[in-house]
Amino acid sequence: MNRYSFHGGWSETLNKEGGIIVKANYIEDIQTWASDFTFSVQVPVRFSETDMFGHVNNTVVFTYLEYARIEYLNAIKLMNKEGNIPVVADIQCDYIRQMYFGEKITIYVKIARVGNSSVDIHYLGKNEKDEIVFTARGTIVQINAKTGKGVPFTDEEKQLLLGK
Repeated sequence: MNRYSFHGGWSETLNKEGGIIVKANYIEDIQTWASDFTFSVQVPVRFSETDMFGHVNNTVVFTYLEYARIEYLNAIKLMNKEGNIPVVADIQCDYIRQMYFGEKITIYVKIARVGNSSVDIHYLGKNEKDEIVFTARGTIVQINAKTGKGVPFTDEEKQLLLGK
């Protein structure tokens, strides 16, 4: 395999058949990275989420990520905590395949890193054929709803985020 780097934090690899595989810089090995996910939610692609070309509009994926992130935080009991809220500090999505009306997309969520008051989250989207349609990553910060200042995670919260 030949590997090429180009701007935007991507690398491009030619497989033995001559096809191009594009990989985001936050993924070292796609198989290992993908196998680490344990939580997922399914989202149906609605007609209103498609654009004039018939595929999902690129902005819609961010609402999918939001839904998956909130469901994940609910599942580990870190949502709706009084006084503290998670806010998105940054987020990126790397589109691999087009998605169309009627498809069901499974969105996998995992914690990649836990900081003092921030957490890096990774996402993997797959269609019903088990093909990767997007990968994504983002950072959320826990802040106090009244002051807007960062609030460190407790040791218990860190353990929940780490799946322990």
